[in-house]
Amino acid sequence: MAQIQNAPRELGSRRVLARFVIRTTILVAFAALGSIDFGKSLAALLAMSAILCAVLAVVRREAAFPPAINHWDEALAYAALYFLTVALGLSSPL
Repeated sequence: MAQIQNAPRELGSRRVLARFVIRTTILVAFAALGSIDFGKSLAALLAMSAILCAVLAVVRREAAFPPAINHWDEALAYAALYFLTVALGLSSPL
């Protein structure tokens, strides 16, 4: 019975991970095709994605540290990628 209770959480986490990979791929594609520098475009898109995910988490009233991955975790991942982009020197802070 324990496996049945954990199944929806795993499905939700898998869905969030798939959504994160697809969105990140789209962001990289848009940054590559943009008219300004790739690093600046990518940093701006990552920052906007982090803010969007945080707003969605507030609107959906998601818990900050649940057992399954949610929009808060996705926002932290985008923020980490943004700071990595800035640390690597691809862009200056917004």
